[in-house]
Amino acid sequence: MFAAVWEYDVDVDAAAAFEAAYGPGGAWSRLFAANAGYQATVLVADRDRSGRYLVIDLFTDEAAYRRVRHDDADRYQELSAACGSLWRREVCLAPGWDGRGS
Repeated sequence: MFAAVWEYDVDVDAAAAFEAAYGPGGAWSRLFAANAGYQATVLVADRDRSGRYLVIDLFTDEAAYRRVRHDDADRYQELSAACGSLWRREVCLAPGWDGRGS
């Protein structure tokens, strides 16, 4: 398994729209689901800090993740631009974790 992990800071008034776009069944997971190797998206809200989220996109392996970024690069960029107003800060915490604890 391969995980791309992102941290977001979101304004309270944009939280519902952010959750709809970045959560399971949202625009991002639909983009990923059109590609082989995508497994799931997990959206985690920080209970202690309002507006802080982790988004974890799970793929079978790094190659599957790279294929999405390459094969759907135009759509990825369009979606990124469209969703950019939903958050104040975006940080890639891990470009990929392999699920082996290493």
